[in-house]
Amino acid sequence: MSSILYGVSVGPGDPGLLTVNAVETIRSCSTICYPVRKAGEKSTALEIVRGAVSLDGKGIEELVFSMDPDDSVRRASEKVALDRLCGILDSGKDVAMVVLGDIGVYSTYMYIDEAVRQRGYETRIIAGIPSFVYGASKAGIPLMLGNESFCVIPMAKDSSDRLDEALKTMDNIVVMKAFKSMEKIADLMESNGVPLEKATVISNLGMGGEYIGPIVRGRDYGYFTTVIIKRCSRI
Repeated sequence: MSSILYGVSVGPGDPGLLTVNAVETIRSCSTICYPVRKAGEKSTALEIVRGAVSLDGKGIEELVFSMDPDDSVRRASEKVALDRLCGILDSGKDVAMVVLGDIGVYSTYMYIDEAVRQRGYETRIIAGIPSFVYGASKAGIPLMLGNESFCVIPMAKDSSDRLDEALKTMDNIVVMKAFKSMEKIADLMESNGVPLEKATVISNLGMGGEYIGPIVRGRDYGYFTTVIIKRCSRI
């Protein structure tokens, strides 16, 4: 099979942050695919790409990967999407699947990549800029210095214990998927004696409602929200 699936990281939001490699890959592919959770859902990744690359003349394909709690519904949706994707590859077209941030950081694309490779197709991954890297640069803070430790924690429903432990032992902590958990993050910081001013919130980078600043209790934050906590900051 000669066609290739490219997983293309498009960065955290600003079209200007697509790498040269990402732009060239998108330009070279005849079909652009984007994953969604339900049909007709807006793709932020696709909108970012439109701000950086002309998609005139390219096929644009929505692929639905359901997040339904029913496992059979999710698997049926995945099969339909993968069959469609592999059908495009079988037609001789290279495909760029566009994904927010960097594909190596909590991206569901990697499951798609594995499934496509298991079907015998070639895949390649195009790296991008993660939101916390860009956010740290915009906030003017280092992610780590010298021999400082660093960790990334997703603030899922079962992650409180991991964040609690990190606040006791790690120098620099990035908390991703944080938008619904700001009060919990603030509570854990205070219970561990870490002042709230040690945290910097980066939300909706390069999008409407961008916010870079301290944790403010009671404030609403956008879906794309990450917190950088510099527990032992020297700056």
